Amino acid sequence: MSTATLTSKGQMTLPKEIREDLNLKAGDKVDFVKVGGRYELRPRNLRAADFAGMLHRPGMRAMSVEEMDEGIAEAVRERSERSLDRD
Repeated sequence: MSTATLTSKGQMTLPKEIREDLNLKAGDKVDFVKVGGRYELRPRNLRAADFAGMLHRPGMRAMSVEEMDEGIAEAVRERSERSLDRD
């Protein structure tokens, strides 16, 4: 287990092994998220560009922005129709 000490200014240095494990570098941000009665440390060192291609399926062509917009509009219409049918 690693330990960090809080300074009088409320600052702490994350131990090297944790920084390396989370791939944190100087300037990276970290979120502290309350989960029940505990806090989780979550690194925010990924950019949107890091997710590029993550959902790609080999053999499928990429959709255009227009096709994506049409798909979203269709899903919204279907959801709206379902909610109206319940009333």
